[in-house]
Amino acid sequence: MRWLIFTDLDGTLLDHDTYSYDAAKPALRLIKEKNIPLVLCTSKTRAEIEEFREQIGNKDPFISENGGAIFIPEGYFDLEFRYNRKTGGYLVIELGTGYRKLLQVIKGMKGSGIDIVGFNDMTAQEVADETGLGLARAKLAKMREYDEAFRPINTLLEDKIKHTIESSGLNWTKGGRYWHIMGDNDKGRAVKILTELYRKAYSDILTIALGDSENDFPMLGSVDRPYLVQKKDGSYASESYSHCPGKGPEGWNHAVTGILENE
Repeated sequence: MRWLIFTDLDGTLLDHDTYSYDAAKPALRLIKEKNIPLVLCTSKTRAEIEEFREQIGNKDPFISENGGAIFIPEGYFDLEFRYNRKTGGYLVIELGTGYRKLLQVIKGMKGSGIDIVGFNDMTAQEVADETGLGLARAKLAKMREYDEAFRPINTLLEDKIKHTIESSGLNWTKGGRYWHIMGDNDKGRAVKILTELYRKAYSDILTIALGDSENDFPMLGSVDRPYLVQKKDGSYASESYSHCPGKGPEGWNHAVTGILENE
């Protein structure tokens, strides 16, 4: 049996406020020792994910922008599969809608009186100030390809926002901080495609996923063992999945070490 781990980043492997993963380091070391693939599956951009992968020495495929695309390092799988393009040493399976089209819908929403603020409206400094990312990482967060992060100014218009997005043929989800507008993609669809590639390559696969928010539900519903860590306020986003005691990376570490040490 080969383990395969999918994980969200913000609020899950990374602390909601500090973006630190220190509390998860014991589990990350265990994953490396056991040579277990760790697939980052997040609303973050490719540029943001690449920076974090370098920090932790991760060489596995990853899923960007809520399932907008799957990036597979060239030569990672010794098998043939369909992909859309090659870039930066990756074979890319694109599932999302182009960023320009998403911005057109956002523009139309504003024109109809829905007041929202997206990353495209903000400078890198404004993104940094609002998220606590720091200026360099905020610049990476603005390098969007398949998903626009935004927040409503008037929460009373949330139902109208949902209806407008759905009427345009697009989809929406909520993360820990922001709403997201996207195409016919979600984390679950990407996880299923990538899991199938791993099964073709290694046969016997057992999948695990960890998240904290609504936008993680499609991912959690697509694996054998789904886990939710505690949110910043100590609550859980749903009762439908196994709960990890501990907020963010603390809960992540508890779950992963518990699973791998008792296998």
